[in-house]
Amino acid sequence: MEVPPKRPRPHWYERHAQPCLAELLGTALFIFTGCLAVLEDSGGTGRLQPALAHGLALGVTVAVLGDISGGHFNPAVSLAVCLLRGLHITMLVPYWLSQLCGGVIGAGLAKAVAPSEHFRNASGGAFGAIRAEEQVPAVLVAELVLSSFLLLVVCMGTVNGRTCTPLAPLCIGLTVTADILAGGGVSGACMNPARAFGPALVANHWDHHWVYWAGPMGAALLVGALVRLLLGDQATRLLLK
Repeated sequence: MEVPPKRPRPHWYERHAQPCLAELLGTALFIFTGCLAVLEDSGGTGRLQPALAHGLALGVTVAVLGDISGGHFNPAVSLAVCLLRGLHITMLVPYWLSQLCGGVIGAGLAKAVAPSEHFRNASGGAFGAIRAEEQVPAVLVAELVLSSFLLLVVCMGTVNGRTCTPLAPLCIGLTVTADILAGGGVSGACMNPARAFGPALVANHWDHHWVYWAGPMGAALLVGALVRLLLGDQATRLLLK
């Protein structure tokens, strides 16, 4: 009986370095596009221009780089996927570092090409929806719910075997667009700590910055538990044993 030859194991570069480079590049391009849309928003389109720019940019980058790294471009996504065993835990911190560095690069490039007055008027694309302390609970809840919607689409569309779909990049991009249109006036609809960190560092704008970490990361824990315990297919739920 002939034994089929074993497929060669991927080179270490393809297993470790290449995914991190893809995350850095994808995050930088996504955040550059999103920040530039905010900085150059003429004002007549309201939230439509940033919503479309963020959603389209994310959908395209997930489609073209997803087979290399999974197309996370968001520390909260990486955490949720890791909880579902879609990302090895040893790669979680390298992914986070790549995404944060990509966020800084993308925000820096947006600053370099945008007129200085646009950059100042929009605080570099950093999130500044909170004007008073009493707004913090509403913004935190909005970030938690909006991020949960996005992460649920990511986990069910790309990780859970029964619901995986080749349309996942489109679904993810549309979810980001819908979230920004719905919640942009409440919290800015960040849903991504890297998207918050890069512009905040470049513009030195840190007002209530922690909210834009707590909401998405809390959502990652919530969605990870929800899929593992209740919504996941048999293979996903068996990982609990």
